[in-house]
Amino acid sequence: MIAKKINELIREMGFVAMATCDRAGRPNVAPKFFLKADSGHIYLVDYVIGRTLRNLTDNPVASISIIDERNLTGYQVNGAVQVLSHGEEYDRASREFLEKEISLSTRRIVEGVKKGERHNSFEAAFPNKIVIFKVKIDEAVEIGPGGELTKEGYEGGKQ
Repeated sequence: MIAKKINELIREMGFVAMATCDRAGRPNVAPKFFLKADSGHIYLVDYVIGRTLRNLTDNPVASISIIDERNLTGYQVNGAVQVLSHGEEYDRASREFLEKEISLSTRRIVEGVKKGERHNSFEAAFPNKIVIFKVKIDEAVEIGPGGELTKEGYEGGKQ
């Protein structure tokens, strides 16, 4: 199943590329912090809160691009997006984001110290405001190294 492969791969990632379009069809792609994947959804964090959010307000669908560089296989997830900015699910996801951000920052600092590197961005910086994008996996596409495409719909059946 493509969705299972994506879930395994995406858990290793810090950021993914998310594409949206505005009402006029103008595209926008931006990196988003990967939070988690579960039960048919991918949760992403946006702390810039700009064009992506405006686009999703007008056109609540997105495409996420992921690449597995080990075997040169690409993945695309397309689906409807729910913007979470308050409430119980938002609060829970915000806490998970804080925990993941602390872990990521700690790992970066330790790796930098081990390598003897000096870097200005080793400090932990947490955004003041975030929104969570809950992307429903409506379609998952696998792009093989030879260009072959395999698609699965929401229920996991091949199309």
